[in-house]
Amino acid sequence: MEKEENLNQEENISQSPEDNIKAEKPLEEGQTKLNEEEEKKEASPEEKIKELEDKLARTFAEMENQRRRFEKEKDDAFDYGGFTFAKEALNLIDNLERSKLILESDEILKGTEALKKTLDHLEVINKDLISIFIKNNIKPIDCLNKKLDPNLHQAMMEIEDNEKEPGTIVQEVQKGFMIKDRLLRPSLVGVSKKRETQDQKDEENKENLDK
Repeated sequence: MEKEENLNQEENISQSPEDNIKAEKPLEEGQTKLNEEEEKKEASPEEKIKELEDKLARTFAEMENQRRRFEKEKDDAFDYGGFTFAKEALNLIDNLERSKLILESDEILKGTEALKKTLDHLEVINKDLISIFIKNNIKPIDCLNKKLDPNLHQAMMEIEDNEKEPGTIVQEVQKGFMIKDRLLRPSLVGVSKKRETQDQKDEENKENLDK
């Protein structure tokens, strides 16, 4: 008996004070709360099914949004993929128009049959180009006698005209074009303004002198 008591005493002595503290130390308050929260979070089968349904609905919604974005990008590429090419091709029409003006102002060619035939051929080519553009949804902007629209027109000059309401387009300097519902290039135009009377000019000159 004495030997057994001595062995038990030796075992107790062999344990360090830190081991005794650890053995007796209770669970910290935070750990206890964490365990309680985990127990509370244990969802029922119905809640788990509801959560899965919500995740599935969100996944389908995101997939649908991506599909719509892809469709829009595909449509835009189909509709406007030739935007740059179309804009460059307009130079052909501009060059034809310049050629006509140069020929018409040539004093040697004026009134000749050769000039008339040449201008007729240039006009046919111009109409063919416009027809090809229209078939490919590239349409000229109709601007003459319409109010200036900054979204479609660019004013290059003002022209005195008492018969037109101020801001009305009375001259087309360069034809503008649309590609479907997008502006390919604006029309360069001249707009009307009221002709100044002599009294208005005298009044302006007087104001300038007073300054």
